[in-house]
Amino acid sequence: MDIHVISIFPEMFPPVLDVGIIGRAQKAGLVTIHVHNLRDHTHDRHRTVDDAPFGGGPGMVMRPEPLFEAMEAIAPPAGSSVVVLTPQGKPFHQRDAERLAAQGTIVFICGRYEGIDERARQAIGTEEVSLGDYVLTGGELPTMVVIDAVVRLLPGALGHGEAAVADDSHTSGLLQHPQYTRPAEFRGESPPDVLLSGDHAAVDQWRRNEALRRTLERRPDLLEQADLSERDTIELLRLGWQP
Repeated sequence: MDIHVISIFPEMFPPVLDVGIIGRAQKAGLVTIHVHNLRDHTHDRHRTVDDAPFGGGPGMVMRPEPLFEAMEAIAPPAGSSVVVLTPQGKPFHQRDAERLAAQGTIVFICGRYEGIDERARQAIGTEEVSLGDYVLTGGELPTMVVIDAVVRLLPGALGHGEAAVADDSHTSGLLQHPQYTRPAEFRGESPPDVLLSGDHAAVDQWRRNEALRRTLERRPDLLEQADLSERDTIELLRLGWQP
């Protein structure tokens, strides 16, 4: 996978993306991440990327010319995803990460100020993404989050077997079950006996039931779209679910 990022603060990315799983995925050749400085595509001595909005009002708007030139320099293959990070975008979900992980090339455009000129938004971006109903100072941090969510799904990126991904919160449609590790006793608390029993079928059922319970308690809205078996439904009804 090739990932391109267009930003006026390219120095923000290496400290985050060059370490951990994302850094290892780059070293293994699973993904190449190119961060482009939008100011390299300006032609005045001040390297101006923004201007006052037509019609007046506060703030500045990112000009279209540098964005168009940056995209022309990158020249992504036809059909590539060009993602604009903006509070006006659709909420980003796990299924979006899975869809993007199947792409060969992704370009991320990090907005700043009051946003980018509408002509660039319409002509360049293929989709607009938001992390939630709040506003940040720019699209750099959301871009890092989306890249992390996408790259960890690439085959070989996690290193401990892709089967574990299926148990992630939101991947299965449910929140993940509780997790425990050594020591077996800590400050008077121990994990459930079933996890130490060696009975794999019983462990699997406990984990499924706990995932159902946790989802019902914390995110009952997810149950509307979850793929539930008859046994799942019976367990949820026992826990007090009212579909």
